[in-house]
Amino acid sequence: MIVVVAPPARARGSGGARQALVAVAQVRLMILSLLFGFGSLLVIGKLALLALWAEPATARDLAATLVPPRGDIVDRNGAPLARSIDAWAIAVHPNQVIGDKGALAQKLAEMFPEKTAGSYYALLNSGGNFAWLKRRALPEEVNAVNALGEPAIEFQREPERLYPQSEMAAHVLGYLDDQGRGISGMEKVLEAQLTDPTRRGKPAVLSVDARVQAALENELGNAMTVFQARGAAGVILDVSTGEVMAMVSLPSFNPNKLQGPPPRNNVTQSVYELGSTFKPIAVAAAIESGVITSMSRRFDATQPIQVGRFKIRDDPGDEQFRWLNIPETLIYSSNIATARIADEIGAERLQNIFRQLGFGDRPAIELMDKARPLWPSFWARTTVMTTAYGHGIAVTPLHLANAYATMVNGGIARPATLFKVEPGKAVAGTRVLSEDTSYRMRQLLRLIVLKGTGRNGEAKGYRIGGKTGTAEAASGGGYDKSRNVSTFAVAFPIDAPRYVMVAMLDSPKANAQTPRTTAAWTAAPVVARVVSRTGTILGVAPDERRDIDESELLPLIWSGPQPKKGAE
Repeated sequence: MIVVVAPPARARGSGGARQALVAVAQVRLMILSLLFGFGSLLVIGKLALLALWAEPATARDLAATLVPPRGDIVDRNGAPLARSIDAWAIAVHPNQVIGDKGALAQKLAEMFPEKTAGSYYALLNSGGNFAWLKRRALPEEVNAVNALGEPAIEFQREPERLYPQSEMAAHVLGYLDDQGRGISGMEKVLEAQLTDPTRRGKPAVLSVDARVQAALENELGNAMTVFQARGAAGVILDVSTGEVMAMVSLPSFNPNKLQGPPPRNNVTQSVYELGSTFKPIAVAAAIESGVITSMSRRFDATQPIQVGRFKIRDDPGDEQFRWLNIPETLIYSSNIATARIADEIGAERLQNIFRQLGFGDRPAIELMDKARPLWPSFWARTTVMTTAYGHGIAVTPLHLANAYATMVNGGIARPATLFKVEPGKAVAGTRVLSEDTSYRMRQLLRLIVLKGTGRNGEAKGYRIGGKTGTAEAASGGGYDKSRNVSTFAVAFPIDAPRYVMVAMLDSPKANAQTPRTTAAWTAAPVVARVVSRTGTILGVAPDERRDIDESELLPLIWSGPQPKKGAE
């Protein structure tokens, strides 16, 4: 049987529908193509505008992406003193906390005990959008907080200023404020350089030697503890360039963890009456002005000087009760003989040399935190006499160091500097004393250490010359007889001076081992130890076969029994 199947009949109108769909698709494709083309034109147009009008990338822009946000500070040998690192900061969004706020506050207080659990609980319930929990957080602190699992706590990376040596040279370096700006020390002085993208990639090099700085800080700190002193100051200068090799002020502070305002810089911000350390300066002025033409000339020290209602006397135990020549005046540290010398110099000439040495102005150094000396408003006869031995005029320890550098370097006054000075680039300076006067002062300073009050400051082989000074501490417009300021100013090696050092203790107290608080017993040993530790570091080799020639002065020193009171 044959079955015939008829083909299905075509639906009427199906071809038209298909054509309509194809037409719609084509329209959509065209619109999409137009949109894509329009977008491409916008991008191309924007690029063209940028190419035409945008400024080209500069070296400054490139440097900004490759260097830290603040430049490093290093010592003269490249040892890092201040640098910027990428650190952590921990914050919280109080309005997003989902955990138990009381428990979270308790845990935060355990991790960061600077605030109580109550303070953290109040912060978490404040409803605020953002608050810092800890800036400069350590990695282990970040891990501990992260382990709490609170989504509202946020961790951010931010630049941090790190002082790798902690408190060392803190007053030299200074510190930054919360915005990362230098507001003290060399951080402030170098603010523009350290933040300039074109310059901050190269470290700022200071004159300080970290090894010498550490030794001076250590010895002054030990002495301050042993003698229970209120404060201490020390500075080491290169006499030919004015470079500061070390500058110490105690008490110090840690710029990594600064809490409250730091203590002042006693080297540049505090002024003191520095006592008998001024006597060599007065003698130098007398030699330079022609008042003293012979070292054998004698001045009457048989009894105190009465000037009006004031009486100038020598310290108990140091009186000689005789006429003293120039070496003896300094070796025995006679106030009376020094006052008589100053009386002949006169107010005008003494003031003139004081001003040339910088005693009338703030200390010459880059630091901005520095004090103006207390200069007498009226120079009466007694003023001239007393300032010659360091009473009635107050200067900073840096003033004194600069003056001694001038006295021993051939007579040239130069400003101190905290920047490393390249060979041959030192400031020319100004002549204050002749070379002959400078040489004579080196002889006299050496004799003070060999024969006088500076014996405890001698460092074997380093040929130290210097002068001690012990003055009553100024207090309330007068003097506190129970406190003194003990200072030792030296130069070494005295036959060819390289460095000057000043060490000072404010209000040292006697102890069982050291019953006296004068500079000979407190400050002088500090200098001896520092020179012994740092001499070779500073390029000074100990040599016991060398010394300055004092042969013409030694016969002038009295070697017989001490005369009794009233004898000439």
